[in-house]
Amino acid sequence: MKPILPGSAIGVLGSGQLGRMFAIAARRMGYRVHTFSPDSDTPTGQVSDLEVAAPYSDLDAVRRFARGVQAVTFEFENVPAETAAAAAECAPVRPAGSVLHTTQQRIREKTFLQSAGLPVTPFRVVRSLEQLDTGLQELDTPAVLKTADFGYDGKGQFRIGAASQAGEAWKSIGEREAVLEAFVKFEKEVSVVAARGVDGSFAHYGAIENEHRHHILDLSISPARVSSRVRRDAEELARVVLEKLDVVGVLCVEFFLTASGELMINELAPRPHNSGHLTFDACVTSQFEQQLRAVCGLPLGSTDQHCPSAMANLLGDVWAVGEPDWVTAARHGHVKIHLYGKMDPRPGRKMGHLTALAPTVEEAVRSVISARDALARRATADTIS
Repeated sequence: MKPILPGSAIGVLGSGQLGRMFAIAARRMGYRVHTFSPDSDTPTGQVSDLEVAAPYSDLDAVRRFARGVQAVTFEFENVPAETAAAAAECAPVRPAGSVLHTTQQRIREKTFLQSAGLPVTPFRVVRSLEQLDTGLQELDTPAVLKTADFGYDGKGQFRIGAASQAGEAWKSIGEREAVLEAFVKFEKEVSVVAARGVDGSFAHYGAIENEHRHHILDLSISPARVSSRVRRDAEELARVVLEKLDVVGVLCVEFFLTASGELMINELAPRPHNSGHLTFDACVTSQFEQQLRAVCGLPLGSTDQHCPSAMANLLGDVWAVGEPDWVTAARHGHVKIHLYGKMDPRPGRKMGHLTALAPTVEEAVRSVISARDALARRATADTIS
């Protein structure tokens, strides 16, 4: 199969910040980028050569879009399977629609992981209140009920502390098909962002440590502060996942790490991942350039990391008391500012991130937190004055 060379157009289904950073990496290498989503003036569209605004259900529009590019990829996994199939009629889709089909729905994803013999959180399929009651008897409490589809950043989830909450939990998720998961007492959450080429080549960014706040990723740290054995195990499990799914592109494997050092796969994301944003500044080849290389059939790039790094998300909450002072953030000379071009800073909405580079992990964490705190302090001071 011939590689898709610079000068070609690559199509992106989805138009958020992941697509934006992919487009920046692609254009730097001389590619054109077209984006397709129901919205306009999007984070991806602002830096793309062409932005097509149409519903994913408009399959004729999808086919026209795909005929205008040499390959199609995703920037988020909630693209309907029918959309991916329509695009595949006209251009290579990478990762394939079958990968999307498996990973965009929790029942299919967890069933795949279990059948592949991979370590996965104990779960039960729930399609009725009666099945939920049975699942709680088998898994005990606490447990977490999650909708089978369209759940992210804690949405569509209910933590069940006692069996008596079953009815409340079932109603809270809209009485929809769901997965009941045993509550895992974990010490850390880690992820491995990895890529697989058309030729089966494999590259990864090592274990990245993640801290969440209100179910939204708050801080990512690389390399993760884990043992060498845990690091190797996480990397090997990621390789197995990509091979068994026959991924061509980038995929992130999210893990729980228990106090005993056991890794359990929590979720898969068949695309670049928030925890891998730091690779944009910290690595020879970012996860976004790696996605481009894989999709285009180019050799995968080096994932060597220049130095330890930490990434802090900037949510809309940072704007709650006024416009952050970007001059203050820029004074932190080893902190990089990334903003996504979103105009409406709603609470909980991912508006951007900061990445700090430092000689040690501890210094990177202190630096990125200090820079983010300075933004909030300055905005508060300006409001008071």
